[in-house]
Amino acid sequence: MPLHPVCRKLIKAAKTGSVFDARDPAQARAAYEASVAALAPPTPELARIENRTIASHGRALAIRLYRPVAGAGGRRLPGLLFVHGGGWVFGSLDSHDAMCRILAHEAQALVLALDYRLAPEHKLPAALDDTLTAWRWFATEATALKADPARLAIAGDSAGGSIAAAACQQLRDAGDGLPIFQLLLYPGTDFSASGGSLKRFATGHLLTAAAIAWFAEQYLPTPDDALDPRASPLLADTFEGLPPAFIQTAEYDPFRDQGIAYAERLAAAGVAVEQKCYAGMLHGFARMGGVLDAAFDALEDAAAALRQAFARKR
Repeated sequence: MPLHPVCRKLIKAAKTGSVFDARDPAQARAAYEASVAALAPPTPELARIENRTIASHGRALAIRLYRPVAGAGGRRLPGLLFVHGGGWVFGSLDSHDAMCRILAHEAQALVLALDYRLAPEHKLPAALDDTLTAWRWFATEATALKADPARLAIAGDSAGGSIAAAACQQLRDAGDGLPIFQLLLYPGTDFSASGGSLKRFATGHLLTAAAIAWFAEQYLPTPDDALDPRASPLLADTFEGLPPAFIQTAEYDPFRDQGIAYAERLAAAGVAVEQKCYAGMLHGFARMGGVLDAAFDALEDAAAALRQAFARKR
């Protein structure tokens, strides 16, 4: 399918410089937050949104809890840990606030978002370690939060999808309680990749190959760490025993083939997985609901997959 007309307009507007090509982390973060705000969709009413902190590796880790109206009366809800995207370098609780609100409402789940440590100040495995801390805290505190500890899932978009996938692998290897489901939106899963969609869409589609290389420089302690499954979950030794998954990809995304390959590896290992490629879309489209109807379609598909996963565990 041809690139969506709105996506073409976004590319044209970004020709003077994309937030993904900013070389200074502070500049990139400010540009990213501004771009997200400009494209953000309207959001549903929720029962409660609460900011908290938990301890993680000697610091306070900020989290945000989203409780849908369905849980206002103390009803025990399924839970979803959400890991935001932003190239491992930027993104925040605020940048993905709208996405979390929509998922909480549509999936009828208590959503926990975390403000993990960012690169380059904090390289691999800081973001992953914070995610594992948040997951273990969520699993331990679920009952107190009026969430169902038997119905907890994990989700992430872009870099957050990569971190979420790696977290599932780490939890499996440690013998810890796993999420019942993983929702991965256009994840980057292999820092060592060089061909396929990464080459085909290397320039001119907002997220560029040069920007991805810059992200790697910021996030990875050394170039050799591109082969570490904690950074590149597609390179794991085994995919057996991982949670069922729904993986969304975008047709005009350099990361497209990595998401598809991850779904194929899961399926080959006997893991139940659905993969859907959204025609005509760019990387990051699911947070662009202010201008793209397809963003709502993707989030409704995601919420439907979550609802089905939660229903199977009732």
